[in-house]
Amino acid sequence: MARIVLILLSLAFLGLMVILPVAAIFHRAFAEGFDVYKTAILDPETLAAIRLTVIATLLVLPVNVVFGVAAAWAIARFRFPGRRVLLILIEVPFAVSPIVAGLCFLMVYGAYGPVGAVLEPFGIQLMFNLVGIVLVSAFVTCPFVMREVLPVLMVTGEDEERAAITLGANGWQMFRHIVLPNISWGLAYGVVLTMARAMGEFGAVSVVAGAIRGETMTLPLQIELMYNDYNATGAFAAATVLTALALVTLVLRSILTRFGPQKEAH
Repeated sequence: MARIVLILLSLAFLGLMVILPVAAIFHRAFAEGFDVYKTAILDPETLAAIRLTVIATLLVLPVNVVFGVAAAWAIARFRFPGRRVLLILIEVPFAVSPIVAGLCFLMVYGAYGPVGAVLEPFGIQLMFNLVGIVLVSAFVTCPFVMREVLPVLMVTGEDEERAAITLGANGWQMFRHIVLPNISWGLAYGVVLTMARAMGEFGAVSVVAGAIRGETMTLPLQIELMYNDYNATGAFAAATVLTALALVTLVLRSILTRFGPQKEAH
């Protein structure tokens, strides 16, 4: 009896908090017909927001992959002073509000910040453009790859890597043939989480983007802008794109969770 009650409570919670709101987004987006929905999606500013979101995400991914794998490797394979501090610092984005992070980047890299003021005479501006969006997106997503790769490296140990070095492999050969296959599923899982967070980031991006229509508006910012302009249909239409991307990410995450450990075990 208790099991049935818990299952029903879980389903009721999911229905009210997840399924119903998601269904409402698609219902409202298509309420005025497919032609109106299509027109809203094909709006030049919405298309620009989608394009900017995708570009920023694709730029953030390699940065996070390189940093995450390097940090996980350093923490898992080496003992050095400040190792625990490094681990804590990498996880700071989980504790800091994204808006606070955006303000910090603005104060440091903005025109009047210590870095921005040095670059300003050379005509280099880091804030209120794609660079600023990528910087803050990389900050809020930097822990994901590391957190997924680190446990895999800790579990697999160093035996295979030492054997490869003993047999004459150089560092790159050892990484490519031993380390990379071992961490592939954890790395893929971290990439999926990074994509999801980068595409949906609002707080930090809203501070450094500058809200320039058609230029620095990512998809979450564009949705808020259209809703505040009383363009509810356009806002919900754009929201369906972001929701669809999130659902695809969840499906990929589910697949990796289900098959990843078994693959690694082989």
